[in-house]
Amino acid sequence: MALRAVLTRKSVALGFQNEAKSLGLGLAAATSRGLKTFTLPDLPYDYGALEPAISGEIMQLHHQKHHQTYVSNYNKALEQLEDATAKGDATTVVKLQSAIKFNGGGHINHSIFWKNLTPVREGGGEPPKRSLGWAIDTHFGSLEVLIKKINAEGAALQGSGWVWLGLDKELKKLVVETTANQDPLVTKGSTLIPLLGIDVWEHAYYLQYKNVRPDYLKNIWNVINWKYASELYEKENP
Repeated sequence: MALRAVLTRKSVALGFQNEAKSLGLGLAAATSRGLKTFTLPDLPYDYGALEPAISGEIMQLHHQKHHQTYVSNYNKALEQLEDATAKGDATTVVKLQSAIKFNGGGHINHSIFWKNLTPVREGGGEPPKRSLGWAIDTHFGSLEVLIKKINAEGAALQGSGWVWLGLDKELKKLVVETTANQDPLVTKGSTLIPLLGIDVWEHAYYLQYKNVRPDYLKNIWNVINWKYASELYEKENP
């Protein structure tokens, strides 16, 4: 019974690894024990490239401090899980699940978030075209209606979390969802693909926008990378 519990709990961590791999987040080289760990991804732009929508100071702290902490703690939890599994220590395996979910989710979510942003000079804020643009009009009426919906749900989210535009691959439709803390979108449904995620933790905006989250949500659309979301939509919904 204990072994079954260990294997079940270990599958959660493996599921997060598979989710990260499927989203192109990558794995670091395996350790001497064969355990695959994660590294902090580089940003595809300079820290100050998203100004004035998001300050360079926020981007640097967000990336170098917050995201790095999630990566470090996720790797630590995975190493502890490997040890506990080898020992058949089901109690420790269970205790590690919250750390794996929180830090693994933090790594997955932030890796997506950086790709969802791009400087204005590189197309940030340009509306989606082709398939995704048509799908947004079909499911929400217009891009403006979708943005209002995402902003409203993001502003109303109590505490910390994320607001998402996702693709339900099974139903072939677009959805808007929120997740608490660092829960990735997959926790809301195994068929959901995150096309666009906006971080509404205070560390994502407080230095610049103080406690006025709606202003942050209003301005972030000026640097949203709809090209990335469109490419992912066409890949996942051919």
